[in-house]
Amino acid sequence: MFDDCLIMAGGSGTRLWPASSSRLPKQFLPAGGGASFFSMALERALELTGKGGRVIVIAGKSHIPRVIGSAAKLSAEEKKRLLVIGEPAAKNTAPAIACAVRLSLLSGDGGGGGRARCGGGNMLVLTSDHIIKPIKVFKADAALAASGAGAGKLAVFGIPPARPETGYGYIETGGQEGGVYYVKAFHEKPDAATAEKYCAGGRFFWNSGMFAFNSGFMAEQFRLLCPQVFLPFEKLKKPGKKDFSLSRGVRILGAWRGLETAYRKTACLSFDYAIAEKCEKTVMIRANFDWIDIGNWEEYAKIRGPGESLVFSAGGENCHVDSDIPVALAGVEGLIVVIRSGKNGENPAALITRKGQTQRVKEIVEQIKKAERKDLL
Repeated sequence: MFDDCLIMAGGSGTRLWPASSSRLPKQFLPAGGGASFFSMALERALELTGKGGRVIVIAGKSHIPRVIGSAAKLSAEEKKRLLVIGEPAAKNTAPAIACAVRLSLLSGDGGGGGRARCGGGNMLVLTSDHIIKPIKVFKADAALAASGAGAGKLAVFGIPPARPETGYGYIETGGQEGGVYYVKAFHEKPDAATAEKYCAGGRFFWNSGMFAFNSGFMAEQFRLLCPQVFLPFEKLKKPGKKDFSLSRGVRILGAWRGLETAYRKTACLSFDYAIAEKCEKTVMIRANFDWIDIGNWEEYAKIRGPGESLVFSAGGENCHVDSDIPVALAGVEGLIVVIRSGKNGENPAALITRKGQTQRVKEIVEQIKKAERKDLL
């Protein structure tokens, strides 16, 4: 279906602090059933690229061991289709996509023995920290996106809003045909009143952050709409065999000459801002699959269930505890308690919040940054 699938696995997911951190980002946390968010994204990517396709993972250099560990259970054939690139610096989503587009244009095989492409193949861009079910329905929707990509369009996935949500960006649509909508505009995260209007209008969808396009088309869009992101990557040459290494059967493009320079010179921008909001050839695929973006502890508690924390309770009602040390609750209700004792080498930290207030964790994170205690993040 797709020649390449990019999984963007950067970021630290501080909305789930202190369980998620720069050392253990949200995408590598358990997401139910023993699998991590990233593992589930990897499964989707392999399904949607097929036997001849390639899965590119772009993650922070320090997180490559976690990527490799997540891929340990893959078959030898699946590992051959996987390529991992370590970002020299965190520069948001536009540079990550530009890097993958440049690689796709340079080589159809990335050093792995696939077929060469002229003008670029179709690429699917996935997030690494969402829950998407069932895979059959997502695959059917992705087929519509692949058709749009093949027709020289930027295809985005829009989620029908389940509630007025101020934490997501929105896509405003016009007419539609066969589940494919014309995109009128992208809108930033709204205030509560605006979110209410969006939900009532019927023409607005949550922006999932997932995209599909032809690599050649996207290179043209970068050159036209945001050259400051793409031009540094255009100087990259096709990687040679010496640029690749192997770890537990997984290829790592760790010595791509010029990559650090490209990341240093590129602009730090989101793909939405750099391309999607400006592109005049954008269509939206209405999601028929279930989509969950775990954006706070209250939502994460629902998928985690009671977990494995040792909890003693005397009148502790309707509470969720995620802790690596024993916790006792007495005469409290509606709390979320998260404790990390520092057993894994990080600084110890604890979070105590009422349900309904978990969005305010981002305020705590900002206070930690202002206090110059980034070691806690």
